[in-house]
Amino acid sequence: MSPLIKKGQSIHHIVVNNPDEFTISEKSLYRYIAGGLLKARNIDMPRVLRLKPRNSKPLEHKVDSRCRIGRTYVDFNAFLQQHSDVSVVEMDTVIGRPGGKVLLTFLFRSSDLMLAFIMDRKTSQAVIDVFDWLYCVLGHQMFSMLFHVILTDNGSEFSNPTALEFDSEGQRRTNIFYCDPRASFQKPNVEFNHEFIRKILPKGSSFDNLTQPDIDLIMSHINSYSRAKLNDKSPFEVFSFLYGKGILEKLGLRKITSNEIILKPRLLRISR
Repeated sequence: MSPLIKKGQSIHHIVVNNPDEFTISEKSLYRYIAGGLLKARNIDMPRVLRLKPRNSKPLEHKVDSRCRIGRTYVDFNAFLQQHSDVSVVEMDTVIGRPGGKVLLTFLFRSSDLMLAFIMDRKTSQAVIDVFDWLYCVLGHQMFSMLFHVILTDNGSEFSNPTALEFDSEGQRRTNIFYCDPRASFQKPNVEFNHEFIRKILPKGSSFDNLTQPDIDLIMSHINSYSRAKLNDKSPFEVFSFLYGKGILEKLGLRKITSNEIILKPRLLRISR
């Protein structure tokens, strides 16, 4: 669909001339594109840009309605019983202005280190793009070791697990599992650590003017903050001890000395 749209073809033309390729309606295909689930965008279709936008909120669509099969919280615990030595990562999102940019967050249980990445929209394709970037930077072996198991919620942005679990060549790179509905307490670490982000980016503030270097700076300060649960070590120190500083450098994080840590909104004002 997307390559043909980028050639200037309409959705109707594509569907009519490829009848065996599509089992959904043209209207659904338009919604998928508007929701950011395909590589093609509305900007690739001039006629759509000329249409007056509706007042209703764009719908988010699950790519795989059966994505939870074999990936429930019960399956997660059963997996850990068989692989007790694997690294577990909790994944979530932090919302800025409704409809604006959001943060995709990862929390490593072994060290409490948290990564965050700015996304233009809260869509499954945006999440896939972050995974692909991390996979490219870290390589298969390191990515699979660090992100061996990922536990997340049931948000539509996480509803294409196959695209997250496998690379472009069909090689498994991670294992995705889902918390029970309305059971955020099953991934308490990432939920708690979001409080550090909210100290710098209060709830209701817009993320639209933020860049990834801004987020890297925020996470450098948060991850350099000592935690009692880590015997007064920082997540940065514990993660570096387990995996080395080189990984964090690749991801744009740096150690902030204890007396220089700022967990206030003025952090970004000072840095600019």
